[in-house]
Amino acid sequence: MGFDDLKGKATDALGEHSDKVEEHSDQGLDKTGEFAEGKGVGGDQVDQGKEFLDGKIGE
Repeated sequence: MGFDDLKGKATDALGEHSDKVEEHSDQGLDKTGEFAEGKGVGGDQVDQGKEFLDGKIGE
């Protein structure tokens, strides 16, 4: 099995479970935001960063 085959299988799996992928990515971004705020990063910066990353990951 080549790389393209593995990539195709991963893409198919993500497509079938896109709602779960979105849920987990949102949870990860929320936890990362909480961590950043705990380290003193401003709330607006955290919100902008989460929005940017969520757009890159996909909604």
